[in-house]
Amino acid sequence: MKFKPFAARIAVCFLPLAIAFPAVAQQSSETATTADLSLLKSGGATSVTKTGANAFSMPAANLPLVHRLDFSVGNSFFRNPWVQAPATTDARDGLGPLFNTNGCQNCHIKDGRGHPPEEGDTNAVSMLVRLSIPALTPEQKKALILDGVIPDPVYGGQLQDFALPDAKPEGQITVTYSEVPVTFSDGDIVTLRKPTLTILDLNYGDLHPDIMMSARIAPPMIGLGLLEQIPEQTLESLAAAQPLENKGISGRLNRVWDVEKQQTVAGRFGWKAGQPTLMQQNAGAFNGDLGLTSRLFPVENCTSGQDVCQTLPNGGSPEVSDKIMNFVEFYSRHLAVPVRRNLDDPQVKRGERLFAEAGCGSCHQSKLQTAKVDSLPALSEQTIHPYTDLLLHDMGEGLADGRGEFLANGREWRTAPLWGIGYTEEVNGHTYFLHDGRARNLMEAVLWHGGEAQASRDQVLQLGKQDREALIAFLQSL
Repeated sequence: MKFKPFAARIAVCFLPLAIAFPAVAQQSSETATTADLSLLKSGGATSVTKTGANAFSMPAANLPLVHRLDFSVGNSFFRNPWVQAPATTDARDGLGPLFNTNGCQNCHIKDGRGHPPEEGDTNAVSMLVRLSIPALTPEQKKALILDGVIPDPVYGGQLQDFALPDAKPEGQITVTYSEVPVTFSDGDIVTLRKPTLTILDLNYGDLHPDIMMSARIAPPMIGLGLLEQIPEQTLESLAAAQPLENKGISGRLNRVWDVEKQQTVAGRFGWKAGQPTLMQQNAGAFNGDLGLTSRLFPVENCTSGQDVCQTLPNGGSPEVSDKIMNFVEFYSRHLAVPVRRNLDDPQVKRGERLFAEAGCGSCHQSKLQTAKVDSLPALSEQTIHPYTDLLLHDMGEGLADGRGEFLANGREWRTAPLWGIGYTEEVNGHTYFLHDGRARNLMEAVLWHGGEAQASRDQVLQLGKQDREALIAFLQSL
């Protein structure tokens, strides 16, 4: 896919790192002696040896140089801010009038993980709040097939906490936390934090009395193109095999509406696997997060109770052209996963054994194969180690948001990929995990697991301090 004539006409600054050759990672393949070297490359041949703040921002290592311009153009539309229309920057105008951010990188910081606001802070950039109401009428239940949820009649399916100068934001998000102590068998105590969401300063009326809210931080962007190429049959086989292991694990595929195909297909992306493809995921984010229309989502993100979309100028129809959407899709497909580190460290090896013994690998599948895709040679037939099955699992009442999405119920979440998780702090400067960022470190994330993962979590509670440290060392090696 090359759109060079269009690219040549766009005045943008490309990041030098987007076309640079990857730097050598510290403590990677040069130090591995007895470990299986193929395990280093979590993303197969796409894997890069890059550390530091830009570890998640590299193109696939096997992406030909001739295609790296496409990657850089996609990066520019992902990274640079969109502006209010009309503007001289007509390739990047049309923002809002209601939105959550003015650029994708503001949520996916350095192509990595978002974070929740600090307690009492109303600036929730990089965290969204999804809204819906129960489906009670036959018409509402029928609408679930296409939309997955029934949006709030006034505020829609997502709260927009920013607006253009001539409009008012929908409201402000605040989070408070209560303490949940958890005790290990040796007496050590970890205090978890349970979030409570509050929406302040509602500017368009009241929320529905039966409103359901779910906070979501932005997940990392790495390896998404590889996950998109895992055959659906592979995922179905995983779902069929899990109950046969008699470990209490029983994942299932979400089934969601594909706007382009106009049919129900397997969901893969989002915290509840509510989107089928990267193209639709990106278009949905442009629409919901930035207030931008596209061919897939041609309607502004205002409801009938909000007239600002009719009274304020827009950036054309659609505001994000197919060419731009193609560039962003190419970019998001080819963001590389950095290699693993410290595979030969005895503590890491012990942690990996403990991970397996606790049954964590039933959901966090360590080895998968992408399909043969002639049009995407860099992603084709790659053996990858994403540590996910892309399936929905009941994670217990502690993590439940009470909000369904297509087939996913209020206790179910898609297994989050673990590859690259050890790079989080150096890329994003924090270690907040889970869908709403409540976990402040990896151990807290583990201890929030319940439901199908309850037995694994209970086994972790029986570990001594050295074994717990080994388990975390393994996760940090990914």
